Amino acid sequence: MLVAGINMLQPGAAAPTFDLPDADMEMVSLARFKGKRNLVLYFYPKDDTPGCTLEAIDFSELEDEFERLDTVVLGVSLDDCMSHGSFRDKHGLSVRLLADLDADVCRKYGVLQEREMNGKRRHCISRSTFVIDRKGVIRHALYGVNARGHAHEVLELVRKLR
Repeated sequence: MLVAGINMLQPGAAAPTFDLPDADMEMVSLARFKGKRNLVLYFYPKDDTPGCTLEAIDFSELEDEFERLDTVVLGVSLDDCMSHGSFRDKHGLSVRLLADLDADVCRKYGVLQEREMNGKRRHCISRSTFVIDRKGVIRHALYGVNARGHAHEVLELVRKLR
């Protein structure tokens, strides 16, 4: 069950703004792409776990194709910049990974869910992806996706943007 389920974004909505650091601690913002490029913003639960690694590798392998479609791919998780750097370097990832340590951006995009682990309730990210056009409008909001084959599905959605 999504904690922020009532905040789930819909196609046609303006993409919530963000300013987050990447693995090299360089700030990345939505404003940087507005008016210039499409953006795929994907949220994933945890660096260096099987599904998240598969998804990040798939997006990295397709980066040239996204680039040809004038689209930037960014991954977001609750992990810190150091974790992102290790994850990127270990798997040769080329997509930029952003750190949302206080979960503000995750809340804005409605991707947090509450789970019980070892008797404690914790907030985790529900694997979700947003395709945002050059105008900053969400064209596709995909919640609770499966990592396997997801990058290819998103590429097809981006190909249909026009």
